[in-house]
Amino acid sequence: MHASDVMTRNTITLHRDASLGEAIGLMLQLRISGLPIVDQHENLVGVLTEGDLLRRVEAGTSERHTFAWWDIMRSTGLSADDYVRTHSHQVGDLMTRDPATVTEGTPLEEVVELMERRRIKRLPVLREGKVVGIVSRADLLRVIGSKLGAMAEAGGDSAIHGRLLAELARQPWFSARNISVSVKDGVITLEGTITDEATRAALRVAAQNVAGPERVRDDLVLCESGAGLVSIGL
Repeated sequence: MHASDVMTRNTITLHRDASLGEAIGLMLQLRISGLPIVDQHENLVGVLTEGDLLRRVEAGTSERHTFAWWDIMRSTGLSADDYVRTHSHQVGDLMTRDPATVTEGTPLEEVVELMERRRIKRLPVLREGKVVGIVSRADLLRVIGSKLGAMAEAGGDSAIHGRLLAELARQPWFSARNISVSVKDGVITLEGTITDEATRAALRVAAQNVAGPERVRDDLVLCESGAGLVSIGL
């Protein structure tokens, strides 16, 4: 899947010369925690998030009570910059500039990696510098929820058996040696020997995702590693 498959379209943007009051009103009205900020040509120039508003004179949180040497030695320029961010009423003064972005074709795996690396909750999706959508953690949750809510595919015992074997074959932790999988009347039975409980849990999850939580029978036996396992196979 790509960013375009999950992104929220028709994204609301705000111009960088907009007032802070307007931005906060929009965030509260739309129940969102961030807004893309654009210039007069509608090109993205920044984002305004809740994190940008943590230090504000209105909330009495503008002062930083830290005493590290770099705070003591910092220049008047930095202090002036802090004053602007805590006192300005213009969005452009508070926004985070040069934010991380993705394109419509960015794979979801890269989207998630970027979110984790930058510790951010949302990514603007750009097309030639213009915002065409937003991918947020909430969008990813909706994808997961839709997958969890989907009913298992129709089919008999043979189809269930085939889907489970196909899923297991893709997993690096799985080996057909010593494990037997059978399906009868829609119920999956797991038999054989395993050397750790993590493998048992992984086999159970794979089977439940194919047949449902109530249609898996665990007859696996835990054996110490090196106890002379016998191959049962599939």
